[in-house]
Amino acid sequence: MQNLQIAIIGAGPAGCALARLLHLGGIQATIFEGEDSASVRSQGGTLDLHTTSGLAAVKEAGLWDEFLSHARYDGQYMAITDKDLRYYVVRGLDAESTAAFGERPEIDRVKLREILLDSLPAGTVKWAHRLQKIEGNTLIFTNGTTASFDLVVGADGAFSKVRLSIAPELKPEYTRVAMHHFSIPDAEKSAPEIYKIVNRGSLFASADGQRFTIQQMGDGSLNAGFSFVREDADWGNPEKCGYNSQDLAEVKKAMAKEMEHWAPWFHKALDATQGETSTRSLWRLPIGQKWQHKSGVTLIGDAAHLMTPHAGEGVNQALEDAMILARVILKAQSSEDLDEQILQFESEMIARVEKIQQLAWDRCQGLMFTPGVPKSFMDKMIRQRMKEAKGMGLDAEQMKAMDAAVAKAQAQADALNKV
Repeated sequence: MQNLQIAIIGAGPAGCALARLLHLGGIQATIFEGEDSASVRSQGGTLDLHTTSGLAAVKEAGLWDEFLSHARYDGQYMAITDKDLRYYVVRGLDAESTAAFGERPEIDRVKLREILLDSLPAGTVKWAHRLQKIEGNTLIFTNGTTASFDLVVGADGAFSKVRLSIAPELKPEYTRVAMHHFSIPDAEKSAPEIYKIVNRGSLFASADGQRFTIQQMGDGSLNAGFSFVREDADWGNPEKCGYNSQDLAEVKKAMAKEMEHWAPWFHKALDATQGETSTRSLWRLPIGQKWQHKSGVTLIGDAAHLMTPHAGEGVNQALEDAMILARVILKAQSSEDLDEQILQFESEMIARVEKIQQLAWDRCQGLMFTPGVPKSFMDKMIRQRMKEAKGMGLDAEQMKAMDAAVAKAQAQADALNKV
């Protein structure tokens, strides 16, 4: 079906990956993106891609060498601490840690998107085309233009207009988790103490109802985020939060008060932030939620199964969606066959991702709404990890190696606590 006309709504990683994979198979899709350009806003922090999902999609898209030139394997270092900077688990870069926690190279979200965009033929992305609604097989954009396609793929995120057109009852739910994002530019020089502790990887610190994350970026900056509980999804409105949530100085002052009982090191990290700040409310779709299939339209990524970032799976599942959907489209022999295969794809995608949505939600609850974090959460997560390993049918030697790796991660934490 080489003449199939396909529209992809959204130029994020999932939409771009799908267009790339279809291009390799001889089908030229068109991506419609509401933003004016790829550089109109920050794309967020760093991503760790997983072997059987995100990395598999990158390889299938023929972008492995390009990915490797930007991926940071030293970014796999991870430390989990409490608000007093007491370490509980440290994932190193050794073979034992990789065996226990998986191989997950880091790459900046903006760089991954850039690699995918650059792999597409010129003109594939139609910028400044924000979808307003779908009528039949006609796309209506807010700029007054229209277009018709045989298949429309919604890769347009949490508040997907494509999802709204086929399942208006399927709406995101606010998780009560609010976030401020910050940046520490040129951290090795501007904040050497912070840079050293992050160790070119990630540090995740938790307290009851609060979380501070710091991650190394490819440009030498550190991306920081502070999460806290707010009941109202519109918490960032100055009339509700009591400060200008877009003014860095005001935000830092407000967050310093939120972090009153945090160790001085975290206050130093907050003080070191520069430039712009942004707010974010975390949303999710109901776990395992299905929708009534509509011929000529489908969903992938956050549009299909929005989850919180606590499992590190959102972009990985979105890339896997794109990879599987591309295979379905390229193998279809007729429009009827394509529709049947997409219906099956949707059913299998929902079943595949349901347990991952649950994992993300459990971790969100464990990290943000459970007393005694991070210790209470880490004890539970390690037990769960070992249970999963046993369920994988590992032999005695493999289980022994897994036990040793977890013990090593805890020993590395204990050693840092003595420094």
